Amino acid sequence: MNKRLFTIALSAALTAIALPVAAQTWPAKPIKIVVPFPAGGTSDVLARILGQKMTESWGQPVVIENKPGSSGNLGADAVAKSAPDGHTLVLMDVGNLVISPALFKLPFNVANDFAPVAMVAYSPHLLAVSTKVPANTPAELVAYAKAQKGKLNYAVAAGMGSASHLAGVMYAQRSGIEWGYVPYKGGAQAITDLIGGQVDVMFNGMVATYPHVKAGKIKLIAISSAKRNAQMPDTPTVAESLPGFLTGSFQGLLAPAGTPKAVIDKLHAEVQRITAMPEVRERLTTLGAEPSAMSPAEFGNWLKAEIPAMAKIVKDEKITAE
Repeated sequence: MNKRLFTIALSAALTAIALPVAAQTWPAKPIKIVVPFPAGGTSDVLARILGQKMTESWGQPVVIENKPGSSGNLGADAVAKSAPDGHTLVLMDVGNLVISPALFKLPFNVANDFAPVAMVAYSPHLLAVSTKVPANTPAELVAYAKAQKGKLNYAVAAGMGSASHLAGVMYAQRSGIEWGYVPYKGGAQAITDLIGGQVDVMFNGMVATYPHVKAGKIKLIAISSAKRNAQMPDTPTVAESLPGFLTGSFQGLLAPAGTPKAVIDKLHAEVQRITAMPEVRERLTTLGAEPSAMSPAEFGNWLKAEIPAMAKIVKDEKITAE
């Protein structure tokens, strides 16, 4: 028995010794979180909230690098090809990631080239219009779009093939309307142009959009969640007129595949700690974002399930990136 106990103890000790040095000493240098969209969008807002708290906790600078392009795929590819040591991460709307395989020839594999860390938060899309558009309800918007057939411009907040693009195409097709699509590299510039009236309508993440609604700079038509939001109980869901319509901004943090599990677990625990902080939770709630408790494994399963589901929608709705 003593020999057996000794063997077990020795095995445990050797396992501990065998852990990668990076996993034991991480973070050993500044951490970079790539946001593959311009500053000011939902992903950027969340990355900066997390980055500030991580810096305070670990004493290592957390640098946010905005690397927009190709519906988020440019920045995602850069992270997929980075050293798997936990010092380079990507925070983005992973709804874009699970749509991209159906629309683009990607230089990376979504399911195989990333190590899911945490689904940071979900926020519904807001269907919003310029104050110049004479519509205040979904019915009025559809009627106006039909009267102005093909003349309205829809702002695609994160590039063609993004989650906001897919939302706009589905809404138009299911409502029997037509509008032109104007692609942007990120939500911030799209919202700026919506405020200015250069574009007419958009679906965009609530985190980045709702403050402008509250400020009266744009008009809110509907929300894409399954049920009405407590902050805006008088705002209808899109599903009330188009049953089953559900879209949103799924913000996830990922590392390159091969990043040590101990580092992934430490990162995940830190995200959970930060999003549970009263001041952070209050800010997220105010912005309309709901923190997620998904484990890294659950997040990985979500990615694998969503890729074929989104491919089916792209095929059924005949959606293209052009």
